[in-house]
Amino acid sequence: MSYRFLLDIAIILISTKVFGLITNKFHMPQVVGALLAGLVFGPCLLNVISQTSVLSSLSEMGVIVIMFAAGMTTDIKDLKNAGKSGFLVALLGVIVPLIGGTLVGFLFNIGGSDKSAILSHVFLGVILTATSVSITVEALKEMGKLSTNVGNTILAAAIIDDFLGLIALTVVTSLAGVKVNIFLVILKIILFFVFVTVVYLIFPKLFNKYTEHKQSKNLHRYPIAAFVLCLLFAFVAEEIFGVADIIGAFSAGLIIAATKKAEYISAKFEPVQYMFLTPIFFASIGLKVTIPSMSIGLILFAVVFTLTAILGKIIGCGIGARLSGYNNKEALQVGCGMACRGEVALIVANKGLSLGIIGSSLFGPIVIMVVCCAVFTPIMLKAAFKNSKEVPQQSDIVDKIEGKEQLDIISDNLIEQNKNLQNKN
Repeated sequence: MSYRFLLDIAIILISTKVFGLITNKFHMPQVVGALLAGLVFGPCLLNVISQTSVLSSLSEMGVIVIMFAAGMTTDIKDLKNAGKSGFLVALLGVIVPLIGGTLVGFLFNIGGSDKSAILSHVFLGVILTATSVSITVEALKEMGKLSTNVGNTILAAAIIDDFLGLIALTVVTSLAGVKVNIFLVILKIILFFVFVTVVYLIFPKLFNKYTEHKQSKNLHRYPIAAFVLCLLFAFVAEEIFGVADIIGAFSAGLIIAATKKAEYISAKFEPVQYMFLTPIFFASIGLKVTIPSMSIGLILFAVVFTLTAILGKIIGCGIGARLSGYNNKEALQVGCGMACRGEVALIVANKGLSLGIIGSSLFGPIVIMVVCCAVFTPIMLKAAFKNSKEVPQQSDIVDKIEGKEQLDIISDNLIEQNKNLQNKN
């Protein structure tokens, strides 16, 4: 057994912190520093660390925990209120990039001009429909903007975006000759949300009753139970319903948010998230980047494809936000928040590669697009939220939560001691 992964993790943790502090000095989110650390120490530059199965697994765990934590800090009522605006943002945020990606494929004549080439052009558009909000969530949390109307709209739109993107992928793969039943896919997605709703109505009540009957100073069982729920939901979403695991994790977070111990559980997740899993996730995105031997044409394609990816979401989602009643600045914030791409876009690209819809030469530009979107999204968000009304920072909120939970523990201990004295008497 090789213990090299221990050194890799140590380098990632220290480098992401150092680069995060550097980017913070330039008034950029620390998330950008973590992404740059992966680029610098990965195959792109120094080649000190390479992507391994261990790092890939920890990275996947990291994004699951990020979305789980986001769910725990989201008010379900605010999410419901953002449903209409979220739908418009998601719908136009899928249509505009889909058209834009298709036009880019046609402009560069990807695959020629026959019927299969047209399918390749459309598939490039499908790749651009995917949104990865894990980086956006982290950036918004860092700025203290996650629980705003804009933040809730982005979260709602991201959930609907996955639904619409999955339908688009199913349609294109069906046209490519792959036997996929689109009605079955839609049915499974609907059943997933029915499943989440049922658990949301039952689990918090049972959990609260359990906590009321088990008053004790030993409270670490609650975060463990919550994390088990998170992992189970991520697994069930991906393996049974065909929905992204991060949507399952986010749903589990919403369920935990409805319990009486939500604040305590959220506070306990902060150290694990920020000290270990989150840095590995963001660094791993940079580790995926290599400098392929690309022609001038492919380099130009990568630049245009990346610009189309960013502008497509900003314009499409921005128009959706404006139609929902947001002002121009808020619409820009929503568009910037939805511009990020991540693992979903890479999974879709892999699917197209395995089916022969796109060629292997396009994978390099697609990876470059994903990484550029991941790096530029926090920077654009920072600029878009400049001079916005300040709200309490996440760290301040966590300090208040931890202080409150310490009082809860002391209160529980006093109750326990009082019961013991009564029993002795």
